[in-house]
Amino acid sequence: MEEKWTILKVLQWTTGYFGSKGIEQPRADAEVLLAHVMRMRRIDLYLNFDRPLSSEELARFREVVRRRAASEPTQYILGRQEFWSLEFEVTPSVLIPRPETEILVEKTLELIGSVPALILDVGTGSGAIAITLAHERKDVRVLATDSSLEALEVARRNAARHGVSDRVRFAGMDLMRGLAASPIFDFIVSNPPYVTDAEFLDLAPEIANYEPHSALRGGGEQGLDLIRGILGQFRCRIKPSGSLLIEIGLGQAEILEKELPGEMEFEFIRDYSGIKRILHVRNTGS
Repeated sequence: MEEKWTILKVLQWTTGYFGSKGIEQPRADAEVLLAHVMRMRRIDLYLNFDRPLSSEELARFREVVRRRAASEPTQYILGRQEFWSLEFEVTPSVLIPRPETEILVEKTLELIGSVPALILDVGTGSGAIAITLAHERKDVRVLATDSSLEALEVARRNAARHGVSDRVRFAGMDLMRGLAASPIFDFIVSNPPYVTDAEFLDLAPEIANYEPHSALRGGGEQGLDLIRGILGQFRCRIKPSGSLLIEIGLGQAEILEKELPGEMEFEFIRDYSGIKRILHVRNTGS
């Protein structure tokens, strides 16, 4: 008689298998992937422990288990990631949005206040920052740029998913080099690549083997080449008293603090771990 694989039995086996592969949250990953294959909510798995899987469901689940055991991120397997309580499509063409980036969104919304704003999002990736800002504020318009045309296609689909395509426009370019030197933006925001050369060599397999390297490596020993590029290009494109907000990596605040001109008004905003994660520069017009 063919062995009967119920939801409970599959979860138990997969949890043990993922644990043997060093996956950090073996039970949670097993549940998320099985719910995906079964087209259920995770809570429904617990309500249907005795339900057997069909041969087709088992075949689909074996494939996603194989992919996760090879360190492929769960988000790429599912094709989605939550950010700011919104669901975003993610593919290997874009970086998976991180919770820390929500701090940049939160600070930007605070600075916008109740005034309509035109925003430039440099290196938009999946579009998480640009789309979230437009979703939260109906009087916000955003131009989002990226050097990856594949990433821009994902971002366009995400904009359509969240109903903001009329207020978020996308353009392919390297940083801001395709834009005229005209001070039209109220805010410039960016989560650029900032991983250092040394950090890149030590990245977990989930990141190093699957997420796009062009969206990770910031350039140079300090990982600051692209951030310095943004700092060198933003002032002629932002209105007086406008703000630039950039996400940065661990230890980079201390380096930038020594490099930024003395007349430049800036602050660092810490993330949930106390790391100086966001550089906020206010354009003083000088």
